[in-house]
Amino acid sequence: MAARPQDILGFWTEAGPKKWFEKNWAFDEAIRLKYEPTHHAAARGDYDSWIETPEGSLALIIVLDQFPRNLYRRSGHAFATDGKARAVARAAIAQGHDTAVPPELRYFFYLPFEHSESLADQELCIELCAGMQADTGDEDAIKWAIIHRDIIARFGRFPHRNDALGRETTPAEQTFLDEGGFAG
Repeated sequence: MAARPQDILGFWTEAGPKKWFEKNWAFDEAIRLKYEPTHHAAARGDYDSWIETPEGSLALIIVLDQFPRNLYRRSGHAFATDGKARAVARAAIAQGHDTAVPPELRYFFYLPFEHSESLADQELCIELCAGMQADTGDEDAIKWAIIHRDIIARFGRFPHRNDALGRETTPAEQTFLDEGGFAG
């Protein structure tokens, strides 16, 4: 049976914030068992029509941006669909889909920009999170957006991804990581 946006959103919201941003191998395995084929289908474009609704857009972004971070931790595959996730997020935001979902889920429309190694995307994320903060009072999103932007402004990339992407870590990046710099 083909995946449906409501199934993905139900799974995701039931898991909740405690699992969304923590390393949890059991949660990763649950995503793998239930949704790895859905992730591959979304990467191929099989679910591109989901962009037509706020819920569909959100589900597609979660499948392309969040799920691979759980499915492929410590691998370059974790970032392989980031560009597609950003394209979906841009189109969804242009249609106002980000403001049509529950406030606690709105941030997921902005995370593809926060995950980007482009400074312009990082600045856009801060702008979007500032608007969300004004609407919802959520201060955490802007805090994390600034942290991510500052790393990109400093290094031009996320040093914690270097091993997974086969990049050489510079001495400045290694010092940052050794001193407890953001590790994803």
